[in-house]
Amino acid sequence: MRTLLNVIWLLLCGLWMAIGYAVAGVVCCILIITIPFGIASFRMANYALWPFGRTVVRKPTAGAFSLIGNIIWLVVAGIWLAIGHITTGIALCITIIGIPLGIASFKMVPVSLLPLGADIVSSDEYIPGRPAAQY
Repeated sequence: MRTLLNVIWLLLCGLWMAIGYAVAGVVCCILIITIPFGIASFRMANYALWPFGRTVVRKPTAGAFSLIGNIIWLVVAGIWLAIGHITTGIALCITIIGIPLGIASFKMVPVSLLPLGADIVSSDEYIPGRPAAQY
């Protein structure tokens, strides 16, 4: 079922969202100071291409630099990518078949706003309560 949902996701919205993340990543990598944001953006582009079967786990050890970086990311690119996920989610929820895809798009909004300090792991490996450092 994951594969079917991922293929439908890729065709309907995953490719466009991944392109958005890739553009943000390229812009961030051109500016030398924002290379960590570019790396996080490319990681999110990979997640936006194939989201089903994976989950986002917050690192409890992410410190002050992650917080400051997330605030900068929120202003520079996070808002626009979150708006893209919300718009896509609303469009997908118009049909009954698209509702699971729309929900997945809405679930990607928090990590598109605050990507630093988060890991993307396989849902099969994820155990609630286990620290992110153990994945």
